Amino acid sequence: MRIDLGPIGIWTSAFEGHPAAAARHAAQQLEALGYPIVWLNEATGRDPFVLASLLLSATSTLKLATGIANVYARDAMTMVACQKTLAEAFPGRFLLGLGVSSPVLVEKVRRHSYDRPLSYLRSYLDAMDEALYTAVAPPDTPPRVLAALGPRMLELAANRAQGAHPYLTTPDHTHRARQIVGPDALLAPEQMVVLDTDPTRARATGRAALAFYLRAPGYLANLRRLGFTDDDWADPKAASDRLVDGVVAWGDLGRIVARVGEHLAAGADHVCLQVLRPDRELPLVEWRELASALL
Repeated sequence: MRIDLGPIGIWTSAFEGHPAAAARHAAQQLEALGYPIVWLNEATGRDPFVLASLLLSATSTLKLATGIANVYARDAMTMVACQKTLAEAFPGRFLLGLGVSSPVLVEKVRRHSYDRPLSYLRSYLDAMDEALYTAVAPPDTPPRVLAALGPRMLELAANRAQGAHPYLTTPDHTHRARQIVGPDALLAPEQMVVLDTDPTRARATGRAALAFYLRAPGYLANLRRLGFTDDDWADPKAASDRLVDGVVAWGDLGRIVARVGEHLAAGADHVCLQVLRPDRELPLVEWRELASALL
């Protein structure tokens, strides 16, 4: 089974700061705007599968994806049960994105070992493929994508899943990733955006969003591969303008559309837009403006 995602979707953690009723209403608005899919994160808030179920039930055509479900948060059999439950209940409307997350969340928050994450994920996928599931199943094997940045993880995404969901990347990474995963794998990078034409404000918003990821070795290794250096994050809370401008698309709609076009030209099938704001309000206005330009 392969789900048609369309070229543009929304990636958001903004639901976490609002009651479930507000999240359901926002999902209905996203559906009305024409967005085909919403990607949900997993960190220290709601369970993404429970939230996906709430939002799928509140809408009729909107697809939901996990971007990503943490493999250290549940065993492989439970992951399969979550996936197949939603895939059967909402045919063609749920995509499982899974990955190894980061040492910060896995070791410091969840208290698990982060030893050899690539090998762990390989074994985890084996266990998923062998997992027993005795409830009513979807008619076809539901799809999955992997969070992937480096070459070996991208190869795993191409060989053991339907494709890759890179996070915190650039169009250059999208180009490199397409060369690794080949022409047939799904490639769906996330792109942070700030709809603000003031450079100081826009960069401050982007800088705040980057601070967490600049403590994660996997993201830093990927940024180094893309030509950034340790000087760009000497202070994780004060990322350089060069780094912010490289991974956050900010400015007017024209600049955002141009960045999306760069990803698509570089080989992306689908771009997941994460709207950043300086507060925790739902970016309903920004979602509407983006829809007017991109959908």
